[in-house]
Amino acid sequence: MSTVLVFLDHPGASLAKSERELLSLGASLGDVAVALAETAGQAYLDGVGSYGVQEYYRPDSAAVAEVLVAGKAAFLAEAVRTSGASIVLLGNSYEAKEIAARVGIRLEAGVITDVVGLESGLVATKADFAGSYTVNCRVTTDVAILTVKPNSFEAVEAGTPSSPREVPIPVELPSSAARITGRAEKPASGRPELTEARVIVAGGRGVDGNFGPLEELADALGGAVGASRAATDAGWIEHSAQIGQTGKTVSPQLYVSVGISGAIQQKAGMQTSKVIVAINKDADSPVFEIADFGIVGDLFTVLPQATEEIRKRGL
Repeated sequence: MSTVLVFLDHPGASLAKSERELLSLGASLGDVAVALAETAGQAYLDGVGSYGVQEYYRPDSAAVAEVLVAGKAAFLAEAVRTSGASIVLLGNSYEAKEIAARVGIRLEAGVITDVVGLESGLVATKADFAGSYTVNCRVTTDVAILTVKPNSFEAVEAGTPSSPREVPIPVELPSSAARITGRAEKPASGRPELTEARVIVAGGRGVDGNFGPLEELADALGGAVGASRAATDAGWIEHSAQIGQTGKTVSPQLYVSVGISGAIQQKAGMQTSKVIVAINKDADSPVFEIADFGIVGDLFTVLPQATEEIRKRGL
């Protein structure tokens, strides 16, 4: 069987949903191993082991965690060489994509980003040209590097917790790599991470600075709140909530577009969502072209009614 190496960047107290999805996908493709960029606790390692992982690779120096992508790319490339992996799986964040690109250069390996489906022969499905096309593609090099969108593959139930064996990897850090000089804890919102959320309620210019109704609907559905670039540029919500070609790419089970025109830049970040519901006063808004369900109406009337009904039904 092929050896599959899964790169996990920021280990937490336990495995995140997107990490479980990557491990599940890896286990379905071959013998899975893990490359951990940072130190992880025993509970996290037990969770990794429950997906059949027998060993995990870590840098022999904690300095890798204090260096931006160049150091992590150097570590991952060495982990691929040591493990003999022919398939490398990463998340789909901007940082993960850059790491994948740098590793691809080091290993002369093909890279496919934004993967939302995988067929036999390692044929990947992805959105391309700002989401205008869905294409199938395949890596022809000996090593295939894939960045995978969250919510694209099911996270299967983990098995019995076990502790994989640790394999230290010597890493020569690039002398010119940028260093992290400080960290600030982001206040917890109580909502899921935007890129991992199964439900997203996103607002644009039409919310006119009032995200209250969107937050209430998102909380009723157990989802996250996103935004278009127009809304973040206006200062109505933090830039980390931006979805689109210059923001985050998401693929939830349900995406509720509120007061967003649906320009191509926005489509690029969300049109692989499983179900899209659009709410807009303009019946000619481009967003209705890709929506599964559309509501022409005032969001400040529609959203409170939807939230009330959802709570009433206990959904």
